[in-house]
Amino acid sequence: MSKIIQTKLGQIEYSIIGQGKPVVFLHGGHSNCNETLFYKGYDTTHFQLITPSRPGYGQTPLNGHKQPKEAAKLIEAMLDQLGIHQIIVVGISAGGLTALELAANFPEKVTQLILISAVTKKWLTPQDKTYKRASKMFSPKREKMSWKLFRTFFTVFPRQMTKVLFKELSSQKGQKITREEIAAIKEMTFKQSAGEGFITDLEQDIVPELITKIKCPTLIMHSKNDQSVNIAMAHHAHEKIKHSELKVYDNKWGHLLWVGEDNRQPINDLNDFLIKYNTEEKSS
Repeated sequence: MSKIIQTKLGQIEYSIIGQGKPVVFLHGGHSNCNETLFYKGYDTTHFQLITPSRPGYGQTPLNGHKQPKEAAKLIEAMLDQLGIHQIIVVGISAGGLTALELAANFPEKVTQLILISAVTKKWLTPQDKTYKRASKMFSPKREKMSWKLFRTFFTVFPRQMTKVLFKELSSQKGQKITREEIAAIKEMTFKQSAGEGFITDLEQDIVPELITKIKCPTLIMHSKNDQSVNIAMAHHAHEKIKHSELKVYDNKWGHLLWVGEDNRQPINDLNDFLIKYNTEEKSS
């Protein structure tokens, strides 16, 4: 269940489960604090999972927090309000830029950074086909209707709609879609919406030198089959962040490392990274 908190910089919605070292998830496009697919692999007896709805998503208004730097300040204000002093940050897809801003600008708070299928520099330009299509379908005036139609078609034709989404996420060809995968994708998409957030994501950027300021241990996880966020983003982050390690996967679902039977290796790599830098988990 989500909560709403008033900070010195404005309202922010978030969800929180578990106990232990706080992990802050910065979700991707169309998502919000209610998504749980990316929680796979975390032991909630050792980690407290916190997911804020980024500005423009869910019940977190934009309120001028359009750029990743401003979004990071809002999230830091939320952490102060909650009395949380140190965190692990997980940047997912379009949430990657805000994760980079948090790690670079609040080094005393961020002890580890994990980038998953993450955007790490300017994502799309107005000349890109994806940008043109998304800016029409998911404008604040049209996004509710677009999602309503999508969910209607998904309810009637779940397998066909899963295949349509698969082509947007993975470059793999000729793959069979399982019932379990259809159920996972349906659960994910039925929680999603664009609000004002996705259009904002299309315009976001960070200054080039920001990423070089990140000093905390960083794990970069990306699929070579990612059809949504090019793997060049991962290589860029690995080149610029001094204490980083890069894990590349040849998984079926590309952008979604948590879906399908081949999610075991990413989950294992994630756990190894968490244990490596958390003495509490080493002794348990």
